[in-house]
Amino acid sequence: MGWREKAKRAKRLHRPSLKDWECDGYYRSFRDLRRSIEARNGTYESFVPFATAAGHSTSGASLPGGPAIPAIIDAGQVSPKEFHRSVEGPGIPAVIKGIPEREGWPACRRWADLDALEADPDLRDRMFKVGEDDDGKSVKLKLKHFLRYLRANRDDSPLYVFDSAFDEDRGARRLLEDYSVPKYFDEDLFDLVGENRRPPYRWFLVGPERSGTTIHIDPLGTAAWNTLIAGRKRWVLFPPHVPKHIAKGKGCIRRGEDDEAVHYFDRILPRIKRRAAENDGTGDYENFACYEFTQNPGDTVYVPFGWWHAVLNMQDSTAITQNFCSQRNFDIVWIKTRTGRKKMAYKWLCQLAVHYPHLAERARELNRRDSFVMKYEPKEVKRREREQHQQKKARREAKAAGKQRERKSSRDKKSSTSRRRRNERIESTANAVPRSEIATSTTAGSDRDCKRSRLGSRAISPDTVMEE
Repeated sequence: MGWREKAKRAKRLHRPSLKDWECDGYYRSFRDLRRSIEARNGTYESFVPFATAAGHSTSGASLPGGPAIPAIIDAGQVSPKEFHRSVEGPGIPAVIKGIPEREGWPACRRWADLDALEADPDLRDRMFKVGEDDDGKSVKLKLKHFLRYLRANRDDSPLYVFDSAFDEDRGARRLLEDYSVPKYFDEDLFDLVGENRRPPYRWFLVGPERSGTTIHIDPLGTAAWNTLIAGRKRWVLFPPHVPKHIAKGKGCIRRGEDDEAVHYFDRILPRIKRRAAENDGTGDYENFACYEFTQNPGDTVYVPFGWWHAVLNMQDSTAITQNFCSQRNFDIVWIKTRTGRKKMAYKWLCQLAVHYPHLAERARELNRRDSFVMKYEPKEVKRREREQHQQKKARREAKAAGKQRERKSSRDKKSSTSRRRRNERIESTANAVPRSEIATSTTAGSDRDCKRSRLGSRAISPDTVMEE
């Protein structure tokens, strides 16, 4: 089976309901769309129709009391401490310039050229995730087959390497040597629970133009960083206060359309912005804002927790991204994790108590505030065990009582049946005596009575004579 057949099979598995992946003709019109987006919006654009009320920045300029969004940071000018204080702490999206070059990432030469990536002996024959089927199972292609598909495809929204399991084999694990976690994000508290227990958190990305990610919030309250090695990406971000149905464009998606990234940026996002302006800052559109910008090679985008975002690959691109939890977003991550990953949360709490006692105490304080009981705390485990023991005991007793009632009911039934059968036998015996025998018996009885009467007369006569 050649790469074309394998790519077709992957597409059938990933989106079985979509029969024609080229139906909207974006292969022909995408370059015009790309030029239109960049000419209309430039590199950075803020859409804040109610800026005075919202207090947000517009067109990269700062309003009184508020920074520009996204913050533009030179990796050589801003220290991690200053970044944590002025950007990560307040939860401001940012574009950081120059990290891969300054830190000397091998990825800059190994990932920037797709031909070199295809020839990489460690990666070319390795299977990478390019989608999911309806059961949530990964759909995979060899990297060499995917890159051939990337060059030849005409799909509106192509398959996209978005792989989080590249550390599971020796060959692909070399990707970890091609980059390093930027100094601004070197604190990740989920490291405490170990690689096997923590949820997926880092992804290797290879995306054809027109591919991308739909609007979403990162899981478990985590923040994220995304470093682009080659190509260009278009981003849109909505602040956390914008409701989910607004960010997702509910009511703005027409029949036959979907929410793939190319459709979102081309059709749905402009409708959302028009509707926001028409609603004049009322209802769910109060303080509405969204921010668009283009990410260029060498840029690292920082997305704070809770921000809605979608990404469209404007050109064929390679990138690396990771989600993380730091002390700045610990509260929200703890609240999400204690319910979303219950067993991991307890293991994490134990490690926090050793390495970050103040965060462990903060987690317990949040639990007390919310009256939250952790499922895997020893006291709770023992309580559940006692309850389970009591429930098992009650079930055993109920079962034994049921069996006793069944036995008693069976004995009563047998006794009743025995009496009924005895009465039936008696009645049957009585009914079986012939009438002639009954008549003979009656006649014989009468004869005996008559004889007794005569004998009695004879016994009385002498006495009567003597008295006379």
